[in-house]
Amino acid sequence: MANFGGHAIPGSFFLLFGFWLTVKHTLQHYWRTSHPKSRAILPPVFKKMDYIEGGFQIFASFVGIMVEQFVVDGPHAHLYDTQNNSWVKLMNWQHSTMYLFFGICGVALVVSTMSKTVPVGVDRFALSLALFVEGFLFYYHVHSRPPLDAHIHSLLLVVVFSGSISTMIEVFIRDHIILELLRACLFILQGSWFYQIGFVLYPPSGPTWDLTLHNNIMFVTMCFCWHLAVALIVVTCTSAAVWITMRRFSREGQDIEIVLRNRLHNKSSEKALLEESEEE
Repeated sequence: MANFGGHAIPGSFFLLFGFWLTVKHTLQHYWRTSHPKSRAILPPVFKKMDYIEGGFQIFASFVGIMVEQFVVDGPHAHLYDTQNNSWVKLMNWQHSTMYLFFGICGVALVVSTMSKTVPVGVDRFALSLALFVEGFLFYYHVHSRPPLDAHIHSLLLVVVFSGSISTMIEVFIRDHIILELLRACLFILQGSWFYQIGFVLYPPSGPTWDLTLHNNIMFVTMCFCWHLAVALIVVTCTSAAVWITMRRFSREGQDIEIVLRNRLHNKSSEKALLEESEEE
């Protein structure tokens, strides 16, 4: 949609998805490092997390398509107007196509988690393809636009294609925590930048931006670097918080186990002494 809400919806989706990936992959990395002998076999809880992730992608994609198609000024599933000989709301159709491929990505994740016959890496390949399609659509989305409009979307392309490349690398290099957190960081950056695009092109309040002023282009470029820094900080702090929490819980669990073992040992010792005294 050509309004602020049309950019806030995918922005929220990518922000939540990036935060989710940060938590999930940090938990998986903690398991691999704390259980090196069984790192290839993850607990069932991680399989449930993959089902939740895939289901969320399918649901969010469906909602995005419905919103793009059936809002008041949407195309309502009409692609071409034969009476006026013109296309109908192609921008909405492009956004719907983007959501479609992320829905396919969710299906690939669910199927690959459900069946072992699916080749390893299909889920990453589908996600890389979805990101490539998103970048491919946006590349032809900004032609003949004002300079600031075209520039702010071109910065989005940097994030999207970088995410596609890094995710494609994960098809061949699995369980690499740096690549996994890089993917999460790029999703968070993409989500925040969607919000930035909405604020620049369709400000909900305040003055409108001059889309031809070069200083605005310079500021937006600098602002992109700030978004990147914030995304890195968010991923670092989130992964550190998850790691510290898991270590604390594991230590408390080990302490409780040690206490229980000592109590059982003391009770067995007392029972043995009582039996010996009764025999005497």
